[in-house]
Amino acid sequence: MSTKDMFSKERVTFNLKAKTKEEAINELIEILYNDGKVTDKEELKRAVLKREEEFSTGIGMGIAIPHGKCSAVKEAAITFGLSKEGIDYQSMDDKPAHLFFLIAVPEESSDIHLKALSEISRKLMHTEVREKIKNAQSFEEFITVFE
Repeated sequence: MSTKDMFSKERVTFNLKAKTKEEAINELIEILYNDGKVTDKEELKRAVLKREEEFSTGIGMGIAIPHGKCSAVKEAAITFGLSKEGIDYQSMDDKPAHLFFLIAVPEESSDIHLKALSEISRKLMHTEVREKIKNAQSFEEFITVFE
């Protein structure tokens, strides 16, 4: 499965309402749950927060890529959320995060989340890509970055 195929119109929001790191994670998980990709929101949240305890997934440059692997995930999926105001995500550069990519994969997945993480990170290294995502008004505009 390609990273691009892990996204869908139903799992993209250009207006995250969250004000905190935990609220952002909850909001992104809720989107996955509503799209039928997750059977237990709390189980996925525990997996994501456990990963966050090891090391913040706020990679800097306004980007956070929280991820979790657990049996509550039916199939690999990514939720994207944009926070216009920015959220303190304890990022490596101490700057607020605006672009959130929550990667959720089933327990028995191999390294699909690592591949997605790597691809997203590589693309977002470029300022013009980050700007394109920040300014996207539709899923179609957003997804062109991953084509």
